[in-house]
Amino acid sequence: MNWTAAGAIAMGLAVMLGAFGAHGLRARLDEYSMGVYERAVFYHFVHALGLLVVSIFPRVLSMQVSWTNWVCGLLLAGILIFCGSLYALAVTGIRSLGAITPIGGLAFIVAWFLLAVAVLRTPR
Repeated sequence: MNWTAAGAIAMGLAVMLGAFGAHGLRARLDEYSMGVYERAVFYHFVHALGLLVVSIFPRVLSMQVSWTNWVCGLLLAGILIFCGSLYALAVTGIRSLGAITPIGGLAFIVAWFLLAVAVLRTPR
């Protein structure tokens, strides 16, 4: 997979969803739901940027592509599951959607720790 392209697309979507929330949903969501939506946008941005940065590591750090694939795959899964469930929760109000959010959070956590292991194992 082209992780740089995936990161760029994820960043573009974060901008679009952030603008939609600010302009299209602000008057429709209560304060709690707007907070949930904004939290989703924040995590979406942070991890999409992480996806972009990590995607260049095989070129600049000589990190193995297999490590990059795992880290980027987990970051993307986290965006889809963590942020996606929060977006859906905020818009629909279905609280049970929050039950899958920690799975995405776990994907984020594993991705960052796996990146640390990968960087430590990459020869200088």
